[in-house]
Amino acid sequence: MDFQELERRFLEHVRDRIRRGEITERRLAHLAGISQPHVHNALRGKRAFSPAAADSILRVLRIDLRDFLRPDDEDLRH
Repeated sequence: MDFQELERRFLEHVRDRIRRGEITERRLAHLAGISQPHVHNALRGKRAFSPAAADSILRVLRIDLRDFLRPDDEDLRH
């Protein structure tokens, strides 16, 4: 696995939570301290989240990057 795959899984997870109605883009942006247009554009692939913004989103959603690892990924859990 590489960083791009981890980032893809992260964005997919965030998009899915928004699609399921668990949180709105606006609420996520507000809680993470990011502008709503930036969140929207990043989720659409037009912009990228900075590492600090991604960390804020992880905290807001109470997830860890290890949550995106799959059993078939190389031994990255340690």
